[in-house]
Amino acid sequence: MYIAPRRPLFTRRSESNIYRMFFICLGILFGIWMISGVRTGAITPILQVTPTPTRTAGSFQAEGQAHFAAGKLDAAIEAYRDGLALDPNNALAWAELARIQAYSSALRTTDAERVARLAEALESADRANELAPDSSTVAAIRAFVLDWNSNYVPAAEAAVFLTQAEQEAVRALQLDNTNTLALAYYAETLIDQQKLSQGIQYAQEAVQRDPSLMDVHRIHAYSLESQQQYRAAIEAYDRAIAINPNLTFLYLRAGAIYRHLQDYETALEYFAKAVRINEQIGVQDPIPYLSISRTYSQMGEFFAASRNVQRAIDFNPANPDVYGQLGIVYFKSRNYEGAIPALKCALRGCTPEESCDARGGCNPGQEGFAVQGLPLTQSTLVYYYTYGSVLAALSRPQQNYCSEAMQVFGEVRAGGYTSEPTVLGIVQAGEAICASLGTTTASVPQATPTILPYTPTPGP
Repeated sequence: MYIAPRRPLFTRRSESNIYRMFFICLGILFGIWMISGVRTGAITPILQVTPTPTRTAGSFQAEGQAHFAAGKLDAAIEAYRDGLALDPNNALAWAELARIQAYSSALRTTDAERVARLAEALESADRANELAPDSSTVAAIRAFVLDWNSNYVPAAEAAVFLTQAEQEAVRALQLDNTNTLALAYYAETLIDQQKLSQGIQYAQEAVQRDPSLMDVHRIHAYSLESQQQYRAAIEAYDRAIAINPNLTFLYLRAGAIYRHLQDYETALEYFAKAVRINEQIGVQDPIPYLSISRTYSQMGEFFAASRNVQRAIDFNPANPDVYGQLGIVYFKSRNYEGAIPALKCALRGCTPEESCDARGGCNPGQEGFAVQGLPLTQSTLVYYYTYGSVLAALSRPQQNYCSEAMQVFGEVRAGGYTSEPTVLGIVQAGEAICASLGTTTASVPQATPTILPYTPTPGP
């Protein structure tokens, strides 16, 4: 007898579904396609970080121009260098780099630093000239750089630089007689060659051609200074400042003229503006503080003068020129004992411990810095003869500094600087004191060092 199987009540037999199989195959194929796409790079994974776009040389140059306008000259130089690493054959970029490098030399505190920066500027200008020998702009900027290189070299070498600068400026005008910058740089070179009437004429003509250029007003101000038209020169600097209000070297030059005119309060205002600009853009520049210190020193306010030099040392604690200026402030305030270690650091160099002593002591947790001495040059001469004068004046049979003093006086003589009557008088006075100490053991009355009008290093 046949009995039919029971119908399943709670389970269901598996059955093939053609539609389900189709979608499974489709999913497998899609997965294979995705894996293949990722491997070949055709498909980017969702969580993968996208690569940073590559910057162009032009974007670095635009950044450099923005930094220059903001007064960040070192940052501008770095931006141009980055751009030239991508586009090393851009002659105009090399020329603009040279111009900024030359201007940045005005914000260096020692001759060695200025010479090094101007040498870099000349290398950049030469590279630009190699790439574009027929460019009027390149020739004009090279003339400017050559002219500024003449400021910190011996007279014979300076004459060579000035001759080359004049030739380049003339060539720039021959290539494009409408190039206003070339005319302005030509005027500056002629003034430095003492061809004043022609240089002044061209500076005025450049202003008439294009009064929108900062360089034109700066050079016009320089030409007015050469004529001792100081008020007019300040007005020209103010016009340059209106065009580029963040370039601190313009404030420093105008402030220096006010100081020369003994308008000390206005001079301090200009120097304070330079300080504020540097604070706003995050630049630690000691020069405005040194300019403030010189102003207070001329006013006879030596405590304020020394405080500002100390601030400059905080920014650049290994700079020998700053110690030299601190020594001058101590000297003019008749703190002769304090002047000796500061001037020693400036001339002979000093250890980190000695640098703390020279600045009147380091703060708790503050370290001293090794300082390398400055060679004898026209701009450091004041440090040398002041140091020798103080050493001789404070010498006694029991505490004799004359060995070092005579060494310093010998260096000044060997350098040919005693051709200046005032310097010769100081050297002879110190030598006479030391000679008297060398011939007798009797007590010598305390001498007072000769105080000269302080002639600061070139610049603000």
